[in-house]
Amino acid sequence: MPSDTPSTPPAASSAPGPSPAASAAPAPAAEEPTVLVVDDEPAVRDALRRSLSFEGYTTVLASDGAEALDQVAEHRPDLVVLDVLMPRMDGLTAARRLRATGQRVPILMLTARDTVGDRVTGLDAGADDYLVKPFELDELLARVRALLRRSSYARERAHADATQEPETLSFADLRMDLRTREVTRGGRPVELTRTEYTLLEMFLAHPRQVLTREQILKAVWGFDFEPSSNSLDVYVMYLRRKTEAGGEPRLVHTVRGVGYVLRDDT
Repeated sequence: MPSDTPSTPPAASSAPGPSPAASAAPAPAAEEPTVLVVDDEPAVRDALRRSLSFEGYTTVLASDGAEALDQVAEHRPDLVVLDVLMPRMDGLTAARRLRATGQRVPILMLTARDTVGDRVTGLDAGADDYLVKPFELDELLARVRALLRRSSYARERAHADATQEPETLSFADLRMDLRTREVTRGGRPVELTRTEYTLLEMFLAHPRQVLTREQILKAVWGFDFEPSSNSLDVYVMYLRRKTEAGGEPRLVHTVRGVGYVLRDDT
């Protein structure tokens, strides 16, 4: 990973401000998100801690998966940046245990492994995003911001759904309950991760409409990926596998060179 770390922020200006009598009472500061960084390399942990702190995040550190589970229970972070290869307990095991206990904290997984199979394993373990080492610090920070935005949206949506009548989206025999977040295909339950659910929700909200890769990446991930990024392809493959597990016909179709469309060709 890059060795560069953000420079120290400039000192505050010494120019006089308004007198205390003329100043309004300051508004309470918003609580900054807490990010748990889990990596067995002290230099990596320290570099990420300094960079995240510079961006305004509260940081908590752990050196392996077992310590990460304790830190999640104690600090309830808003996001976990989780390395895969670590002693005592690796990142994949830690992610599986977090999900098994019902923890829905977003997980950004870091690893030097770059095959589609490795990505699928990480996502299956419970990761919400996957970043390959070495990486640019700017990309990691952008992914952190995107995951936090999606998590905030999910909480707001859950709160809104709790006060509204149930809503559903459906196409062919595919049905999504926006209140309970339950998805069924012909009555068969379909278990989806947070990202898979958001991706399917976008397709169901725009049936028969060709969505470009750029549109989907920006709407689902929250920032611009390179159009050639295979993150979208991995998630579409996952979505197809789960919605077609009972032998049902394909609904999410590839539009070569453009993107994807939800349509029924039967």
